[in-house]
Amino acid sequence: MHVQTLILGAGAAGLMAAAHAGPSTLVIDHAKAVGEKIRISGGGRCNFTNMQCGPDNFISKNKHFSKSALKRFSQWDFLDLVQKHRIPWHEKTLGQLFCDTSAKDIIQMLLAEASAATIWTRTRLIELSHDGSHFRVTIEKDGKNLDVTTKALIVATGGKSIPKMGATGLAYDIAAQFGHPVTETRAGLVPFTFPDGRFSPLSGLSLPVRGETGGQAFEEALLFTHRGLSGPAILQLSSYWREGQDVALNLLPGSDVVSALKAARQQTGKRNLTTGLATMLPEKLVTFLAGEIDLTGNCGDLSNSRIDALAAALQSWRVLPQGTEGYRTAEVTLGGVSTDGVDSRTMMSKSLPGLFFIGECLDVTGWLGGYNFQWAWSSGVAAGQAARDVR
Repeated sequence: MHVQTLILGAGAAGLMAAAHAGPSTLVIDHAKAVGEKIRISGGGRCNFTNMQCGPDNFISKNKHFSKSALKRFSQWDFLDLVQKHRIPWHEKTLGQLFCDTSAKDIIQMLLAEASAATIWTRTRLIELSHDGSHFRVTIEKDGKNLDVTTKALIVATGGKSIPKMGATGLAYDIAAQFGHPVTETRAGLVPFTFPDGRFSPLSGLSLPVRGETGGQAFEEALLFTHRGLSGPAILQLSSYWREGQDVALNLLPGSDVVSALKAARQQTGKRNLTTGLATMLPEKLVTFLAGEIDLTGNCGDLSNSRIDALAAALQSWRVLPQGTEGYRTAEVTLGGVSTDGVDSRTMMSKSLPGLFFIGECLDVTGWLGGYNFQWAWSSGVAAGQAARDVR
């Protein structure tokens, strides 16, 4: 069997590439259904892009690599596609766009756009080689092996995140096979863990914070869990965190804590300090903090120096994660196939014409909030269009 383009992976990037690669395209995936990560994303509503998307929202050793693809096919282009298919959508906070009804609407849209391609699920890659002219691939489908040749091979198999959904390091193996370096990979957009169930008493509590680590700060919600810390602010920070680094949490972002404490000293001086702070923070959190910060005495007893120290403690509460929950719950994989050997305009290998890497398997990782899906769409379009011209 010969096809012009063979795409490995029927996720977001692979389906978008299939929509642009032309009719002689075969997409294979070992899963039983296409677009499983799309289906479960955004609580089943799919945060399909972000209105604020730009190169600065991505992490890569080459911070300029994403510019070309994002410019060629932007968030506005994808939104036009959503509206063309009459999918109802809405904007949440920070430019995040979601489906009104179901993430399955996005999957059906992609399948409609890729209707000229052949898509096989429950199909496994057995062997891959290049003979100097074509890629030679052996795949297993329905218990039988089938040999396929192709001029263009698009690798869209993702990273290592959420292995229970079938995620593997296949893309990195293929890159290594053909001489492409792979940068260090680690779990990204993932909760922090702490020893001894430190935050178990606060499990389920959420509040807005400004968190900072590794020189990067995010102001979003924090969620305490039995195992540690989660929520959008923490997931964002996890992509910049390294083992041994602490995390600074401003529990009262945007508040003038010093002025508030001085006002409490004047107006409610006989109230004990924990009661006073419970008007600013959740009572359960104040009780927990009393075991870590000196909150004894009444509001009226506070000296200016103690007010300053207390404000600093609340607005730069430093915690040291033991680690993260790893690929098991990570939304993305940081690092991946090095962009040094990939053309940023086409996603094609610089050393082996016809070989493409797209989506999460590349060393391009977006922030939380629809950025990684946009990278899948943009890189998929670039590779799909370029694959048509491979001869």
